[in-house]
Amino acid sequence: MTTPAAIQTSLRGDNALPLRPASQVMDLERLGALHQSRLSFMRTLVRRIMRERWQIEPARFELDNDGYGTVVYEVHAPHGLFSFVLFSDYLSPEERNDRVIATKWDLTMALVEGSVDDIYLEKLRQNVPKQEAGRVDARVFVLSRANRSARNFDYVVDQLSQGEQPDVEKIAKVGYLYRTTAVYGSGKLGMADWEKVRTKHKDFARPFAGEMFVCLMLRNFSLTQAEHIARHKSPETFQPMDADIKRYFGIGNSTGLGMAPYLVNHPLLINQWIEMRELALARIRVLGNINNRTRQGLDELIERCALHTAETITEDEWQTNNNQLVLKDLDALKAYIDSDFNDWNALLNWSEEHCSVQGQEMLVSIMLELYPELVDDLEEYHSAEEFLDLDPLMPLQTLKSVIETRYDWALDIDFDAEGARETCWYRSEEKMEPRLGSVADAEAKNKQMALGVGYAVRKCYDQLSEYMQEHPDHTTARFMVARPKMRGIVRRIQSMNRCIYGDIQANLLDRNILPMHLLRCKLAFFGVSKFDPRSRLWVRNTMFQGAPLLEDIGQTFNDDWFMPLSPKQ
Repeated sequence: MTTPAAIQTSLRGDNALPLRPASQVMDLERLGALHQSRLSFMRTLVRRIMRERWQIEPARFELDNDGYGTVVYEVHAPHGLFSFVLFSDYLSPEERNDRVIATKWDLTMALVEGSVDDIYLEKLRQNVPKQEAGRVDARVFVLSRANRSARNFDYVVDQLSQGEQPDVEKIAKVGYLYRTTAVYGSGKLGMADWEKVRTKHKDFARPFAGEMFVCLMLRNFSLTQAEHIARHKSPETFQPMDADIKRYFGIGNSTGLGMAPYLVNHPLLINQWIEMRELALARIRVLGNINNRTRQGLDELIERCALHTAETITEDEWQTNNNQLVLKDLDALKAYIDSDFNDWNALLNWSEEHCSVQGQEMLVSIMLELYPELVDDLEEYHSAEEFLDLDPLMPLQTLKSVIETRYDWALDIDFDAEGARETCWYRSEEKMEPRLGSVADAEAKNKQMALGVGYAVRKCYDQLSEYMQEHPDHTTARFMVARPKMRGIVRRIQSMNRCIYGDIQANLLDRNILPMHLLRCKLAFFGVSKFDPRSRLWVRNTMFQGAPLLEDIGQTFNDDWFMPLSPKQ
């Protein structure tokens, strides 16, 4: 079994495995090219549920014939009992809005510690449907809401009520019955904070495990509700949905700029995620045996990824071009493998010379898929304490050297160039969402968020160099007294020097910054697929498509829902 000490030995020191350099991995375009993998949080959650055979049963199922009402599932996990509480309410088409500023939704839900009695359920009923306008207590540790897919839900209900199965080609255009518009956790709105979840609820003590579980339960309920409505609509002709078609339904998700600052503000956590992914890749490069079974699996996964990409529908030109590049890359990879393949390092090097960044990272995900025995144990090491510590005794010569070595990418940026500092990240009070603006907008500039790490490093380096001309032998403490505004960035520089990755190597203040790369990076770690950008600032995607159903728990499970394909009909 892998231990923290073994991981550190693999990452650092004379016997470290060959990791890709931070200059390559933390490039913004490459981060935006990541795909789901065995280590994505949805995959690791489902593996845990299936392996530990969680018992998930409805304790209340109080829906009327139209699917409105209250449902409570009790979740018996190895370390505790939890309740998934869901409220289904009528929502007129005029009121349906996926924006975070909406005030009504088709479904609202909460993940709660312990069982729920009538009194507590009524308290939840008074607050959960209000979402941000309501208040919950620390028994709740995830809060969410969702809206129906206008294209799919009524169609599926009609088909089932008539004894027909939904047409796979039609549902593939969307791939879900509901889409969630927000999932809250970590102490917001009165909920339990991460420290309580991490220490008290071991079943959800991995990053975003509770949030992913709520989305999984939402996906299950969406299918149950559709069948419930169809059954009552026409009891004589109703037929339940085929299990393979059920598994093909996921949950839709709309993600905007709110996700982007997280990657900048949690560098130690992001470093941990990236380190585990890169360590898994390094293990395969060194220890991954290539035999006939491996070759067959590689061929099958390349074909599956090509079909999955071809089935991805988007109207966005940028994403369409990316998908086309991936298809060309997969064809090229297949041709190379058929002619000359016997070494993973050679294949990776070849891909970096002949494939797009999107194709290169697709290959990495495929490689991880082939070696669960080298990858899956790393899922236990995705957590990190986000604490940036200041070392006041560090000599300034050392601090300067750290900046020149670790942040050479920031020093190479010309921040005086036209447009280099034009973008302003700020939080809108009216919309309650992060926004992109221009520094020419005084109001936006006054509310600016500190996301320009590269520029902050540049300013720190310049002031440090000036200070050292007179005080070359001083320590960091003396520099902090003289330049107190540099305290935050110095703390970050010193803390991140203990990491291999973590800092996004890009100027996030540049006029031409593409936030979509930030969104895609985090969503890839979640495990989503079928990216469909609706602008440069927000994207629709699909969660848990192809995942097992609740009724599959306890059955044979081979964890084979990577890049799911539409079922044959």
